[in-house]
Amino acid sequence: MPSPYADIIDLLKLVPAGDEAAVAAVRAHDLTLTKPRGSLGKLEELVEFLARWQGRGKPALENPMIAIFAANHGVTDQGVSAFPREVTAQMVANFTAGGAAISQICALHELNLRVFELALELPTGDITREPALDDKMCAATIAYGMEAIAGKPDLLCIGEMGIGNTTVAAAIYAALYGGTGADWVGRGTGVDDAGLARKAAAVDKAIALHKPGLTDPLAILARLGGREIAAMLGALIAARHQKIPVIVDGFVATSAAAIAQAVNPHAIDHCIFAHVSAEHGHVRALSAMGQTALLQLGMRLGEGSGAALGAVLAKTALHLHNNMATFAGAGVSDKSD
Repeated sequence: MPSPYADIIDLLKLVPAGDEAAVAAVRAHDLTLTKPRGSLGKLEELVEFLARWQGRGKPALENPMIAIFAANHGVTDQGVSAFPREVTAQMVANFTAGGAAISQICALHELNLRVFELALELPTGDITREPALDDKMCAATIAYGMEAIAGKPDLLCIGEMGIGNTTVAAAIYAALYGGTGADWVGRGTGVDDAGLARKAAAVDKAIALHKPGLTDPLAILARLGGREIAAMLGALIAARHQKIPVIVDGFVATSAAAIAQAVNPHAIDHCIFAHVSAEHGHVRALSAMGQTALLQLGMRLGEGSGAALGAVLAKTALHLHNNMATFAGAGVSDKSD
């Protein structure tokens, strides 16, 4: 029987390249602006990033989207979270009502917020006892995540909500990069020392239970992950093929990118990482992936909040690129004059 992941693997491996001609056009315009060359640092790089992956020399941010994927996890039965999993649905309602931090960031900065609920009434399997998902369900959830770009955003920011999901993300990292549960877990929503020990033990137990089946990245995702992580993977795959740059949020969202990179090291070239989470495993994961982040603000909220701040930086960078005066227009002498 063909693998349910066959088409997904093809999409991850046969990825379109970035547009270097578009980058060259951005750089040429940047040289005309009234500032020393390179003086805006990473803001200049952000405009180049947008140009490269939108495939146009005049990038635009007319429809930047924050996509939040919400799911529940059976591993919460192991006491790995300070909150019950009912909070996932309650927070989704808070997002749509405008009361959450991500809602306020999006409202202030005119970012389109979309929330995707993934069978909140049906938690994944408890990974300490059984697989999180079977392969068919995992593949179907990845495919569902691909639909997140139906609104044709010109920038996609991926984030998540799911009580217990820092535990499953830690398990994914442990399976991909080695180490014990204690190497990867953090306090998440604020567990005490006993809760932290339970998280580490749950990761170790899950890795030991599923070790024979952790044969490839997508098998790791199915056995140890969650619906929101699978859907975020689908979203970033679709974005690559539709010329949409991606900003990845924190510890949990990065695990989706880690799965993609493990299939093909170039599959996440169109992604940048918004911030380094206060979850201590995040900096370790980014290092293992050879990635750096834009910000380090000590945040551990999730819900796409760091990715949204990355979008704010991108909007600022593009506004400067498009609206600063040129040397000629302002009557300012260039260095070469």
